[in-house]
Amino acid sequence: MIDDWLERLERRLAEGDEEELATAVVALAFYAGQEIDVAVADRRASARRALLLLAAGGDPARGLDLGGRAVGALAADLDSSERRSELLTGLGRLTRRCSGLPHVTEVVRALVGDADLVWRAYAAGLLAEALDTEE
Repeated sequence: MIDDWLERLERRLAEGDEEELATAVVALAFYAGQEIDVAVADRRASARRALLLLAAGGDPARGLDLGGRAVGALAADLDSSERRSELLTGLGRLTRRCSGLPHVTEVVRALVGDADLVWRAYAAGLLAEALDTEE
């Protein structure tokens, strides 16, 4: 059974919107990383430091940049080979869940093929979550 959010994402990706593609990369990486073992206190502390970097760069509510300092700092802070392995495992599970959704599957395959991109996208998802809880 395919989740409703994956079907909605498939429809939006099929429309060919580049902004939607960027959102999909982050959303899929974040979803795939839900099983990553990060202590809540470590996650919050790392996210707070990244939020400070984001705020120092201007408007913290602006869109997140995968190549930006805040995302990069959070990604580096939480990086480990074990966590990256857990993320790849999550992507494998996600690949099976999105069978029959060609656009979503293509994004997931691209993430599987780029370990640095998927790790930064996961970090961007964590940062977006932190921003959402700050509001």
